[in-house]
Amino acid sequence: MSEEEKKVLSLLEKLNIAYTRHEHPPVYTVEEARRYYGGMKGAQCKNLFLRNGKGNRHYLVILEESKRADLKQLAEKAGESKLGFASPKRLMKYLGVEPGSVSAFGLINDLEKEVVVVLDKDLLKAEWINFHPNVNTATLTISMDDFIRFLEHCGNRLL
Repeated sequence: MSEEEKKVLSLLEKLNIAYTRHEHPPVYTVEEARRYYGGMKGAQCKNLFLRNGKGNRHYLVILEESKRADLKQLAEKAGESKLGFASPKRLMKYLGVEPGSVSAFGLINDLEKEVVVVLDKDLLKAEWINFHPNVNTATLTISMDDFIRFLEHCGNRLL
């Protein structure tokens, strides 16, 4: 188990957040991950790390895996002229993860609380939710209530 994953699990345990860990081969896309959803309860998430046109604001967009993100609509909601995908360098700087491992759990590495979280409201209907533990070789299932507690602990602005 990697140090990145151990850090996530340690925080979840500190917060008394129960999880179920599902190990699988490395996955880099939602399409690849679908092969391993069997036996996992709850909503599967797509996590997009975006930046504004100037590169001075960053957004973690969390949506149900089958949905497509409308970047133009997201930009309007965020009050930005445009949004685009952030580089792997920015991803590492702000969330401490590599491409293919983008996850809400990366917020534990955003000590300055610079990343704004955009959470798809439809996900709030799910009882359980799934994220990579900052590596793409496992997926964690936690309750939605615990996920909300995790977000509150992290303290990032929600949009």
